[in-house]
Amino acid sequence: MKQPIDLASWNRREHFAFFSAFEEPFFGLVADVEVSRAYERAKALGVSFFQVYLHAVLRAVNQVEAFRYRIEAGQVYCYDEVHVSATLTRPDSTFAFSFVPYAADLTQFGLGLAAEMEAVQQSTGLRLTPNAARLDVVHFSAIPWLSFTGLTHARSYSHPDSIPKLSVGRYRRVGQQLLMPVAVNVHHGLADGYHVGLFFEALQHELNGTQSAQ
Repeated sequence: MKQPIDLASWNRREHFAFFSAFEEPFFGLVADVEVSRAYERAKALGVSFFQVYLHAVLRAVNQVEAFRYRIEAGQVYCYDEVHVSATLTRPDSTFAFSFVPYAADLTQFGLGLAAEMEAVQQSTGLRLTPNAARLDVVHFSAIPWLSFTGLTHARSYSHPDSIPKLSVGRYRRVGQQLLMPVAVNVHHGLADGYHVGLFFEALQHELNGTQSAQ
């Protein structure tokens, strides 16, 4: 479900109009999160670390209203919840798009993730299914081969886009901490640095295992 935002009374109406006129309305940043507890929890539960941190990312996204805003034909809508379209790799090093539905429970989320991972392994190409065009998602990619400090995305400027894009890199040991870079790119007409900060705060809570009931 989605609800329209009343643009006339919206406190971001000028921000939305200003940045929506840009050729490139997205901005992005990279910050580290501490993942040692999440890594240990994955081992204790016998599930992949990927499943644990992807679930944490999606739970955090759904806690930040601005990350659930989407622009459709010039109107802003707020979705009740959003899912994840993650790029998943194959043994031949190609990747495909996926659609993993949101579930507050890690085990339930894992079932959807496992089904999509299997579907990708049995496919070729990008899997440009109708789910690839959904707006009620965030775009996600993992780059586990290196710990990056910056990241850009391929974008078609002629195609209207307002979907947040999140990427994670290789984790690294720094003293007693296990740090993982997370890149966030969002439409500036819908979100500011403040909202990205809210996301990182929620994500760290989720990775620490101090989840909300959402």
